[in-house]
Amino acid sequence: MMIGRSWASRLFDGFNYTFLTLVSLVTIIPFIYIVSVSFAEPEEVLRRGFILFPTTFSLEGYKYIFSTDTMVHSLLVTVGITVVGTLINLLFTCLLAYPLSRQDFGGRQAMMMLIVFTMLFNGGILPTFLVVKSLGMIDSYLALLIPNAISAFNLIVVVSFFRQLPEGLEEAAKIDGCSDLGLLFRIVLPLSAPVLATFSLFYAVGHWNTFFNAILYINDAKMWPIQVWLRQIVILSQGGIGDSTSFDQNYIAPPPQIIKMAVIVVSTVPILLVYPFLQKHFAKGVMLGSVKG
Repeated sequence: MMIGRSWASRLFDGFNYTFLTLVSLVTIIPFIYIVSVSFAEPEEVLRRGFILFPTTFSLEGYKYIFSTDTMVHSLLVTVGITVVGTLINLLFTCLLAYPLSRQDFGGRQAMMMLIVFTMLFNGGILPTFLVVKSLGMIDSYLALLIPNAISAFNLIVVVSFFRQLPEGLEEAAKIDGCSDLGLLFRIVLPLSAPVLATFSLFYAVGHWNTFFNAILYINDAKMWPIQVWLRQIVILSQGGIGDSTSFDQNYIAPPPQIIKMAVIVVSTVPILLVYPFLQKHFAKGVMLGSVKG
């Protein structure tokens, strides 16, 4: 028999629904505005200003930013940095996390203390820049990959996950003659799909959105990732993405607002499309350590 809910409980639920709806609107309306302006006619943007649903659709902004190979090249650079950087992150993180999760690994407590120390203190921007420069990585994509190869926080979570794996599997593999690397790549990693998918997404988003390190270490504009170009357009209001000379003489470039929104959409949508493929494992990975069975 279902017991009737009190008016206070229904009022509380109503308040929660209203509050969460308002938060959702505050979150999604700016994104709808960006997409709508990027597809709106220039005349409508100049006339209306704030647009949530354009009356007519136009691709002028996208045609302009893709009128040269700058956007395509920067997208390819960003995709390459994201893919290679994520693989490096996962490889180095797993190679370090596995021995730290082993009870028979000597000195693991001292090493874990050093790793935690890096979460609290770091050298700062200038010493890091001097180290990168002394290693000859200025104007090299290695400067965007190697200094941040391992995240201390992610490493600690992966170590905790590896420790929860059944020890019997490792003992059985050793009896069959499996080496430590074989044990890692054949037994441990296949059983770690949730944690690997979770931190693959974290690392990938970090590489995709990187722009500060690119500004510090990459001086050649041809090597800039897309986020640096986005910064140039949105924050500094500088051009350089499109080329109006590739159009007719009477061609009028779209307003800067449309160009900005189009670049934001192009630089955001690709990484958003990755999430559905990792959602199954990501939902499990974010619950690591929260429930023990």
